[in-house]
Amino acid sequence: MNMAELKALPPIALSAADFAQLQRLANAAANQFPRTADFLAREVERARVVDPAEAPPNLVTMGSEVEFRDDANGKVRRVTLVYPHQADIDSNRISVLTPIGAALIGLSVGQAIEFQGPTGGTRSLTVLGVHAPAE
Repeated sequence: MNMAELKALPPIALSAADFAQLQRLANAAANQFPRTADFLAREVERARVVDPAEAPPNLVTMGSEVEFRDDANGKVRRVTLVYPHQADIDSNRISVLTPIGAALIGLSVGQAIEFQGPTGGTRSLTVLGVHAPAE
């Protein structure tokens, strides 16, 4: 399945700070994780950049705790979206440089996204809840 066969991607938004850091991260990771870095770079490029004060409270940002449903099996998970060096699967801290992390960034509650998983199959996630990162 290629990208053209996936459903239309939902509109996403990023804060200016997240935008700049994620752009750098995608570029830096291009050689080590080409597929995910490319996906993250595409997500960052299509995002609308918003002032943090104007960002909706239900927006998935770096450090957000996100509750989402895997639409294939209905399983609900709650994770915190972090940078790669902060990732800890045992603490439900997932890296934005994973397919799920790259798919979640910039979404809002109620939005769903389809993306290619690491094995090439299509995955679909729906955001059910977002808790802003602690200041």
